[in-house]
Amino acid sequence: MEKYIYNEKKGLWYELQGDYYIPCLELPAEKEERRIGVWGQRHLWYIRQYKKVFYTNLLTSGKLQSYLADVEEQAQELFDRLMKQRAEREGITEKLKADNQMEWVGKMNALWSAVTETVDAEIIFV
Repeated sequence: MEKYIYNEKKGLWYELQGDYYIPCLELPAEKEERRIGVWGQRHLWYIRQYKKVFYTNLLTSGKLQSYLADVEEQAQELFDRLMKQRAEREGITEKLKADNQMEWVGKMNALWSAVTETVDAEIIFV
């Protein structure tokens, strides 16, 4: 038996594995490598758990990496903007940091938690 055969109807090459011919398939290559941080990883976990068809479609089309990188960028931009806006609104300044570090840390931690919940609700878990 031949190691490789070509099926003209389907346009696929097949490789002999034991007694069976298995199609020679490859995922399309991603155009560029982009960083996926914590937001992208959280969204990846979410779509793997709760949107399995969507995840599989992205994975098999070769678009998962770029999709997650886009989610990462959107989430990080929203997080940075909300942290800056809310810190100004609540009076969390460098002066407070210099005068009372413990109060500044407490307020920043509360702010970080609130902004993280907002980003999760608006971008990550949708």
